Amino acid sequence: MKAYQIQTSDGIDGLKLVDLPEPKPGVGQILIRVRATSLNYRDTAVVSGKYPGQTLPVIPLSDGAGDVVEIGEGVTRVKVGDRVAGIFFQDWIAGRLTRAKIKSALGGAIDGMLAEYVVLNQEGVVLLPEHLSYEEGAALPCAAVTAWQALVTRGQLAAGETVLLLGTGGVSIFALQFAKTLGAKIIITSSSDEKLERAKAMGAQETINYKTYPEWQEQVWKLTNKEGVDQVIEVGGAGTLDRSLRSARVGGRVSLIGVLGGAGDVNYVHILQKSIDVQGIYVGSREMFEAMNRAIALHQIKPIVDRVFPLNEAPEAYRYLKSGSHFGKIVMQL
Repeated sequence: MKAYQIQTSDGIDGLKLVDLPEPKPGVGQILIRVRATSLNYRDTAVVSGKYPGQTLPVIPLSDGAGDVVEIGEGVTRVKVGDRVAGIFFQDWIAGRLTRAKIKSALGGAIDGMLAEYVVLNQEGVVLLPEHLSYEEGAALPCAAVTAWQALVTRGQLAAGETVLLLGTGGVSIFALQFAKTLGAKIIITSSSDEKLERAKAMGAQETINYKTYPEWQEQVWKLTNKEGVDQVIEVGGAGTLDRSLRSARVGGRVSLIGVLGGAGDVNYVHILQKSIDVQGIYVGSREMFEAMNRAIALHQIKPIVDRVFPLNEAPEAYRYLKSGSHFGKIVMQL
């Protein structure tokens, strides 16, 4: 079978298309014919050898969807012919995240989904919502579950609350879709007016171009009548965290998800004086994934896929991700 492996920590140049034996499912395992995979910012760290706990060589990517083509002894959760997606942490079914569960992350600690065939434990998959294509289903495991945990599982977002979304990548666009479904007011930032118009067409009420307004937290303050927002989806890290804290209301919530913004100074006094809940979000459990899928199916939500690459253009897909040109998710078709 065809698969990609990261063989050296040389960035995208270390990504190699190889021929590997087709795996066979053992007890409690299933064989998946992978139809589509998707990229996350995390994958740029893995390919550069900068992801904590990763191994080499490793088949990359946490996100993939396909068909169950063979089952091992004792499998009861799924059957041959089911359309499934793998879960990010293969051992995080429910409950709290633990150090042991972190070691089961696909495409980093263990082989991931960028292969024609993958064997996973029957507990490590979810059924795809029927209205989604493989490409749309492949977009869900990391970015969508991350947004869901931040806003819903832990955020308990309520109708009428205000959410601030940073950028228009996978997590932020899923958060936009979920926040709209839940009846929240949405403020979103980007450096592109074109992307902001697309976000507005999807339901964002207010938009801020952070190149036009480098101190964008001041615009957030004006747009919320100097109250601040209820929740912030913070994907920039230290480079934007101080502005996110300034944007949150008293008693608000900031979900720390990414590190796209690089280094920066953070005034932690804002957390204390405004009693802000700052929560770290590391994807989510299968239980969260399944709850999210029920909402996606009920409301017929369709992931926003920016561009689809063929398997043999995987390096180009990585480069496109690093360019930051995308709106939503980047997918590879197998």
